[in-house]
Amino acid sequence: MTATATEDLLRRLAPQVLGAVVRRYGHFDLAEDGVQEALLAASRQWPVEGLPDHPLGWLITVAGRRLTDLLRAEQARRRREEADARLVEAASPGPVPDADDTLVLLFLCCHPALSPASQIALTLRAVGGLTTAEIARAFLVPEATMARRIGRAKRVVADREFRMPGAAERDERLAAVLHVLYLVFNEGHTATSGPHLVRTALSAEAIRLTRVVRRLLPRDGEVAGLLALMVLTDARRPARTGPGGAVVPMAEQDRSLWDADAIAEGVALISEALPRGRVGPYQLQAAIAAVHGEAPSAEETDWPQIRALYEVLLRITDTPVVRLNHAVAVSMVDGPRAGLALVEDLPLEDDHRLHAVRAHLLESAGDREGAHAAYLRAARLTTSVPQQRYLHGRAERL
Repeated sequence: MTATATEDLLRRLAPQVLGAVVRRYGHFDLAEDGVQEALLAASRQWPVEGLPDHPLGWLITVAGRRLTDLLRAEQARRRREEADARLVEAASPGPVPDADDTLVLLFLCCHPALSPASQIALTLRAVGGLTTAEIARAFLVPEATMARRIGRAKRVVADREFRMPGAAERDERLAAVLHVLYLVFNEGHTATSGPHLVRTALSAEAIRLTRVVRRLLPRDGEVAGLLALMVLTDARRPARTGPGGAVVPMAEQDRSLWDADAIAEGVALISEALPRGRVGPYQLQAAIAAVHGEAPSAEETDWPQIRALYEVLLRITDTPVVRLNHAVAVSMVDGPRAGLALVEDLPLEDDHRLHAVRAHLLESAGDREGAHAAYLRAARLTTSVPQQRYLHGRAERL
């Protein structure tokens, strides 16, 4: 088994291992450390010695042993936890369960005792498998700050009961769960940093988890909307990069490469969800993605419909990013100057997306000098290497 294949498998199994270890032993904070050590051991051994017969069981067993070692060390340092360590030592490893505890882990990470920021950070770490440094970059905070935030979050949930919440509590946590899944998907769809535009394992994991949530809540319109949004967005992935991983903007993509089956699934999901009642932001974004997915070309896109959908979205979620996307839709209907008028005062000065949109609109309006400066500003603000190359390339053309 190659190192890359091993890495992909370990990323997929990591949340299941953590969920199983926490369910069996508790001690969320130390369990996470034990799982990380087990994953590291597997990444070294499996490419050399071959894949074990039951990789998930292997990881759970090794992580449990590491957890026992960590508890022993902790016990030596703090004798008051001696009773806990004895419990773990006495626990029989027993058979490895077939159940996937990832969803329980997901709801635990979104526990109401945590702040929204901590819920997202802990989920990205424990379920999404992002490093602390990657999460810190996503939140635009120093890595040390994020490490402390995740550490506090782990201590808060360390002694919480590892179980699926009841119906009422589950509904309360659902919004946080969906938001976290949305962020994990976005990080996979467009990585905030690094050499690759896409982190397929992350977006695939977000889609898998959202499918699990939908099986649990099949009548929830926003769950269906989020799944539709992810599927429709991911359908464009094969056309988003060219040779060498170069960024290809949507208007220039070869639409024959889009995943037609995924688009059909997404359109069916959102078509079923929209008539049910109250429409939420994920359903509206999915509807917008469906319009893009069904357009035979960039020129034939129904931009007036997209603009109208964004205006509905603005009434329930008036955020700077939604306003930025609305401005793009307006520019496609009324021209680049109309779009520019809407982006000038957006509070996104440190966000490369604002300057990339400004650059495109200025270029479309004939302001080559302004567009050149805006492309370079956007390139300086993004930490994604493919996006930097794309933005520098656009600037050099002017």
